[in-house]
Amino acid sequence: MVENMENFTQRIFRAIQLEVALYEEVEADERALPQAMFVVVLSSLASGVGTTEQSIIGIFWGTIIALISWFIWAYLIYFIGTKWLPELQTQSSPREMLRVLGFASAPGIFRILGVISSLKEIVFFITAIWMIMAMIIAVRQALDYKSTLRAAIVCLIAWLIQAIIFILLLIFVVKGQII
Repeated sequence: MVENMENFTQRIFRAIQLEVALYEEVEADERALPQAMFVVVLSSLASGVGTTEQSIIGIFWGTIIALISWFIWAYLIYFIGTKWLPELQTQSSPREMLRVLGFASAPGIFRILGVISSLKEIVFFITAIWMIMAMIIAVRQALDYKSTLRAAIVCLIAWLIQAIIFILLLIFVVKGQII
């Protein structure tokens, strides 16, 4: 148990350091999915606490939304990366994508530092850039890309699609179409 916790903690630190080998490791480790999910939860909780404006219920729902977003994001990237923009050697699965992208959210744990109000904006900005870099590395490794630019383009396309989906959902909710 302690060895597993040490391994998990080490994986988080390696993900934060943008260690390429870590993303290869969790891509191959089918047992790493619960760990990846826990990293998403930790990052979401840190973000909720770091905003200091959210209630416990807000943090709870923020965590649920983060998990749903992670799931959607992984499937979008998997589809775009393997069907629309694959390289010759590209091979992946949705579960591999979930694992690597879960660990790519590790820099978000630093968002807890947002409780220091004078640092909140800079902390959230830096961690956003850091997480984007981690996600691009994770996608490049999971899709076996040689091109970092291709991985960045896949992330951008997936982000645009996800943003459109959320905007449309928001419009429907605001207009009372869903509720």
